[in-house]
Amino acid sequence: MTHLVETIAKSLVDRPEEVFVAESEERDGTVIKLSVAKDDMGKVIGKQGRIAKAIRTVVKAKAAKENKNVTVEIGRDDEEPVTEE
Repeated sequence: MTHLVETIAKSLVDRPEEVFVAESEERDGTVIKLSVAKDDMGKVIGKQGRIAKAIRTVVKAKAAKENKNVTVEIGRDDEEPVTEE
């Protein structure tokens, strides 16, 4: 699943070398944390969060096929992640 998020993110940003994806197992399921350069945050989030929602939709669709619960958090290491409300 991390490879999917990484591939999507790298295709969106200007600095693909600064894309970092980490996966961790939580009580409620898997959490994928996407971190990009500060200048690329807008490209990954999109206007009104549309790109971020699309990324989450694709990941949730793949997770549903595998009967998994996956959450995607977008942010940088030095700030709070952007989570879906």
